[in-house]
Amino acid sequence: MTAAVMRWALNCLELQKTTVIATVIDTSGSVPGKTGARIAMSDLGENWVGTVGGAGLELKVLNRCRELIKTFSKPHGEIQTFGLSKSAKGYEVQPLDSLCGGRVTLSIEVMIPMPHILLIGGGHCALALSKSIDLLGWKYSVHDTREDFCNSDLYSTAENLYPSSTSKFLSKMDKDLTKYSDILLLGHDWSEDQERLIGILQKITKSNHEEKSFSVPRVGVIGSRSKWQKFEKKGLEIGIEKEILDSVICPIGLNVGAESPEEIAVAVLAQILSFYKQVKPSEPNWREKI
Repeated sequence: MTAAVMRWALNCLELQKTTVIATVIDTSGSVPGKTGARIAMSDLGENWVGTVGGAGLELKVLNRCRELIKTFSKPHGEIQTFGLSKSAKGYEVQPLDSLCGGRVTLSIEVMIPMPHILLIGGGHCALALSKSIDLLGWKYSVHDTREDFCNSDLYSTAENLYPSSTSKFLSKMDKDLTKYSDILLLGHDWSEDQERLIGILQKITKSNHEEKSFSVPRVGVIGSRSKWQKFEKKGLEIGIEKEILDSVICPIGLNVGAESPEEIAVAVLAQILSFYKQVKPSEPNWREKI
């Protein structure tokens, strides 16, 4: 059962779903769930697997997992101790309406998916990004209509490679969209990037309307504001909601004066890191540090 719970939790993380695992780490006296019993919860509390013993204890743990999964956007952990009796006493022990009489201590951990970045356009910037992503221990995948720019020789550590036409790639995204935390459009051809962008935003719009519980990826476009204005105009013409278009980041990357592909990679990944860590980038007062 433990292996099945862990596999389910890892699969949720692969789909960019925040997941909570509650594990019994200590017991004393008569208790329904032994050390090592686990529950995993995802989908904003709608789905879970496993058990920590059932009855009032399990209901209490599930409710706490549901609170945490809706509250925390960062990794978080805590220890909870429950006394399986109305009269249970002790430091930070929560009494339960139970006749077991024992005591159960659980660790409850909120796990946030690591970034998995889809690089659209396998040129110089994507290659520089892939190397830096590897150093961070994150994941990346690559799409390009040119197989020479989207292959395992160039991107040996890629999770997925999509060397295909734009239409075939977008069709594949019907199933794969939820794998990614971020989608970066880095293509060599503005018309291809526009087609990809519109297709991806349409899929995000559909997901929002269906009120699915998974997180949709952030979308960023390399290029100037004038390029974005043309993309935005096209999106509005075909019915993409203004709110969805406004969520697209263009130009991508923190403003650090980046020029070379390697510098752009640093600026872009710093921006994604700030999203992941939920930290607003700020300029330090260097004079105070001297």
